[in-house]
Amino acid sequence: MSITPDRKQELINEYGLKPGDTGSPEVQVAILTERIKNLTEHMKEHKKDFHSRRGLLIMVGQRRRLLDYTRKKEQARYESLIKRLGIRR
Repeated sequence: MSITPDRKQELINEYGLKPGDTGSPEVQVAILTERIKNLTEHMKEHKKDFHSRRGLLIMVGQRRRLLDYTRKKEQARYESLIKRLGIRR
């Protein structure tokens, strides 16, 4: 369900604004998106895992808040981010 450190580093390198950037909203959203995808696959197999479902909903809410923050600060960065990640809305 969790992402490997190698995959996390790839996401940081791909979405970071500068080398070693782990705090920008783009990186945080990319990592959350990867975790959400993994947990969604888990939920397809384990439909009654309500504890994981709660964690999934919390992560989706956190990602939504980060995306709203990015959209409020700079619309162009928001649009490029959702396009690169393939997120609707």
